[in-house]
Amino acid sequence: MPELNCEKIASHIIDWLNTYIEDIPVKGFVVGVSGGVDSALVSSLVARTGKEVILLNMPIRQASSEYKRAQNQIKVLEDTYPNVRGLEVNLTSTFDAFTISVPENSAENALAMANSRARLRMTALYAVGQANQLLVTGTGNKIEDFGIGFFTKYGDGGVDLNPIGDLLKSEVFKLANHLGVIEEILKAKPTDGLWGDERNDEDQIGASYDELEFVMNFNGEESELTERQKEVMAIYTHLHKINQHKMNPIPVCDLSGIK
Repeated sequence: MPELNCEKIASHIIDWLNTYIEDIPVKGFVVGVSGGVDSALVSSLVARTGKEVILLNMPIRQASSEYKRAQNQIKVLEDTYPNVRGLEVNLTSTFDAFTISVPENSAENALAMANSRARLRMTALYAVGQANQLLVTGTGNKIEDFGIGFFTKYGDGGVDLNPIGDLLKSEVFKLANHLGVIEEILKAKPTDGLWGDERNDEDQIGASYDELEFVMNFNGEESELTERQKEVMAIYTHLHKINQHKMNPIPVCDLSGIK
């Protein structure tokens, strides 16, 4: 894979963001910051547009490490860019009320409740966005959004636009490092922060992002794969098929010809 021209890609995405809102009645962008690298990168990109930016930390029974990473990243961007404002919207009590309002079998279903957290956060993002004339900006990367569908439909998948949807996870890390995302986020294992514990994306998917990127780009014969690569190919193929039924047509910054 050729070396990533981080400066060129960052400039292209920032220009795309500014151009996108040129002719619509909005002032800027709102981003949910989770303590992970994807949202840290997106918040760093929108901060550089010069437009109004609100970064939301939305804890729901959150692991303290995730919460602190999100707060630290927001603080760095607030201190650096005068157009950036951080807000905390603690949704724990809202989520608690929700769990006692739904049927018992729903409240006891861990995946249903994890996805409900994402949908509550989406509701908060749109409330803040509409009140401040800001677009809800997505944070999904290419593997998650177009590969395995590792997002919640009408949750973190419910956004107005997605600036990094054409970046692989490895490219997200490179660009985040280039733009000065804080070290504790760059070193943390990727996580969706929907479970209230320390489980990461790899724990849920059963494969690492590096493994998924390999099979996503693999064009050879199955006989060329190792047993582990065959396992990951099966995981990817299964999740990719499911993803075809949940994708929404969200505008994505096209980086063809840039990378």
